[in-house]
Amino acid sequence: MASEEIAEAESVLQSFERRFLAARTLRSFPWQSLEEKLRDSSGPELLLNILQKTVKHPLCVKHPPSVKYVRCFLSELIRKHEAVHMEPLDELYEALAEVLMAEEPTQCHRSYLLSCHFEKVRWMESHNVCPSEIGFLCAALTPSRPIQISSLSPGSRINSLPVSAQPSGDSVTLSESTAIVSHGTTGLVTWDAALYLAEWAIENPAAFAHRTVLELGSGAGLTGLAICKTCCPSTYVFSDCHSCVLEQLRGNILLNGLSLEPDTTDPERHPGHNAHDTESPRVTVAQLDWDVVTAPELAAFRPDVIIAADVLYCPETVMSLVRVLQRLSACLKDQQAPEAYIAFTVRSPETCWLFTNELGQTGIPWEAVPHHNQKLFPYEEHLDMAILKLIL
Repeated sequence: MASEEIAEAESVLQSFERRFLAARTLRSFPWQSLEEKLRDSSGPELLLNILQKTVKHPLCVKHPPSVKYVRCFLSELIRKHEAVHMEPLDELYEALAEVLMAEEPTQCHRSYLLSCHFEKVRWMESHNVCPSEIGFLCAALTPSRPIQISSLSPGSRINSLPVSAQPSGDSVTLSESTAIVSHGTTGLVTWDAALYLAEWAIENPAAFAHRTVLELGSGAGLTGLAICKTCCPSTYVFSDCHSCVLEQLRGNILLNGLSLEPDTTDPERHPGHNAHDTESPRVTVAQLDWDVVTAPELAAFRPDVIIAADVLYCPETVMSLVRVLQRLSACLKDQQAPEAYIAFTVRSPETCWLFTNELGQTGIPWEAVPHHNQKLFPYEEHLDMAILKLIL
């Protein structure tokens, strides 16, 4: 198989892997590309690889997605195979039989693969690696294909990369509700702006490294967990107001191998900027109702950075968010002005205008953050998403 064909097959395989682990809608999968590859192939290798990278993936086996989702995925995969090849593929039917006997839980899992790409590019740039070699390594740094160091010239600066430059294979796994709205809240699932903000954070870790981060409306926790795993914050405070969201959030933090400090917004007990002698960030979960939280409670967090994702979905939440940002600005006058990054999907131009207009009315300056280049997570490409940077 030619190198170009191998790269195309690898791209299809990686797309299936990332979309399946994140339980994205089946219509978003590259089915047409798969059909083309199956027509050009006489063997089952690609389908077997897809099966291993999806249903049989170690993350999926340990933290399974919705049973209904897996069943629909396998049924579609079988249809694509049978449309091209007459001979059935036993492994697909065996996997489907296992799923048909499973019961549907009330909670499912989604997993998101993280990449070390950006950190390594910065390392190479700081060590004067030439652009052509950077390009070579970027192409090789994929979660499913290790870099071939032996392919580089003996004198290449990339040969001196640290061992950690290999793709880590790290991921964020979330337990989520199988319903978009559950227990009267939408905070039990991950929304696309959270993925978009997490991508930007991974590409810009200096904004969070060795700093205290307060997240407003953490939801299932994807953005914060990605930042904790890739950006080295000293302290990370997840927050939300709904008790069911907070319970699920704590579970997701522990599921991803992080330790939790006692839950509190009490200024006498909050860890603040005390020394923390481990490599992992100090992580806390706070119940934070934007409409009733007090200035002392907010001041106790002493954040350097404040973030929020997909919280501009109606005028009422916009007004509540602006009030809490204004309160944060007022109570943190004795420290360096914190930065805030607010990510959102532009569903209604009127709602976005209301947010920026209210920021102007309260004297909070803002600017649009340029779109980042790397698409790490499989969110909907047609969505109009943005990040605003605020100086409080």
